[in-house]
Amino acid sequence: MRIAAVVFLVSCSASPALRPDVGRIADAGAWNVVNAQPQVATEDGKQVLRLAPIGGNRKGSNIAIALVAGVSCAEATIDVDLRGQGEANASFVGIAFGVSDAEHYEAVYFRPFRFRSADAVERSHAVQYVAWPDHTWEALRAHSPGAYEAAIAPVPDPAGWFHARIEVGRTTVQVFVDGAAQPTLAVRRLGSASGGVGLWVDSQEGSFANLQIRRAG
Repeated sequence: MRIAAVVFLVSCSASPALRPDVGRIADAGAWNVVNAQPQVATEDGKQVLRLAPIGGNRKGSNIAIALVAGVSCAEATIDVDLRGQGEANASFVGIAFGVSDAEHYEAVYFRPFRFRSADAVERSHAVQYVAWPDHTWEALRAHSPGAYEAAIAPVPDPAGWFHARIEVGRTTVQVFVDGAAQPTLAVRRLGSASGGVGLWVDSQEGSFANLQIRRAG
């Protein structure tokens, strides 16, 4: 599973705000979709992309990515509305960045089924940073427990929409949820490469709306 190279890249620093059109998900000139079944819908007046991995929920990770074609960033601020599958289904929904191919990328993703867990340890897994292939969630949890994942407060609805702002810096990544003044997660960045930016799911369908990518600084 390889992500096709893009010859003409738009640096995120070249534009103050990029607002990719999810309605053009089938247009290879607008999006580069990998291992995914995309579906566009309109909900409450906004355009929504539902993204599911081909093959669905199977043993191990089953990653799907929808990259914004022609965009490459090293540092950026990414805003997006996301929705998972609630508490009954183990969905994983987030944003990938610094993507060079389907095995080399960084991502921030959410586990909505952990948002309201009665167990404090499970709640602490609500949001996760990874840098594939070396820094998977398993590796990070084993070697740096609690450093690259966190609980979210106030707690979003596990089955509803929530907003994330991901600030990708040269050496740090910060995640703000639902307009919070303080980051829910702030980590030392484990990658620094310029690369693609896109929508990310694992195993189950996730929904996305209002994606915006802004230049750093």
